[in-house]
Amino acid sequence: MTRLWDISPTTSPSAPIFPGDAPYSLEWTARLGPGCPVNLSAVRMSPHVGAHADAPLHYASDAPSIDAVDLAPYLGPCRVIHALDCGELIAVRHLQHAAAGLPPRVLVRTRQRALTAWSDQFAAFAPETLDWLAARGVRLVGLDTPSVDPAASKTLDSHARLLRHDLRVLENLVLDDVPEGDYELIALPLKLQGACASPVRAVLRRPDPSAAPSP
Repeated sequence: MTRLWDISPTTSPSAPIFPGDAPYSLEWTARLGPGCPVNLSAVRMSPHVGAHADAPLHYASDAPSIDAVDLAPYLGPCRVIHALDCGELIAVRHLQHAAAGLPPRVLVRTRQRALTAWSDQFAAFAPETLDWLAARGVRLVGLDTPSVDPAASKTLDSHARLLRHDLRVLENLVLDDVPEGDYELIALPLKLQGACASPVRAVLRRPDPSAAPSP
């Protein structure tokens, strides 16, 4: 038996977004009733709303869009590391206590509770921390805030490190109730042609020692 942790926030019109980004909206294009056998809806939103995977195209014009990235980094062994005392930047020292035998995927919890309304006060990665993780074989990083760079950054130094090291990234995760430790990550992006990002339904799973064995 395995236990699942859903680490994706609900995508809704009130989901926090960067100012100027397109919020989530849903409209009904058909409704169940006489002469119509189904309900049909249409969705409009930025691909950066909610839990999402940035494509390299998001921060480099000649880089791959989300439909062209390798899926392997988004699926497999993962470590959740708590860095609740990190302040504005996640430094190497905030991760070193859990650095032994790092798997290829690292998710960092920086908050007691994930954002439910937009705020530019959130933790991001220090660029040298991404260098340090990449040097240890990490292929994907994730965090429970809207960006790997501070909201006010104009140079996007940590995004540049993602590009340099060919790292994949997940943002806006919900790690509120996830204990520090090792899991399997499943967070596949949609195959959206030409898009700079994709929503993901990110989950973690691992064996549940409290589950009764199957008869």
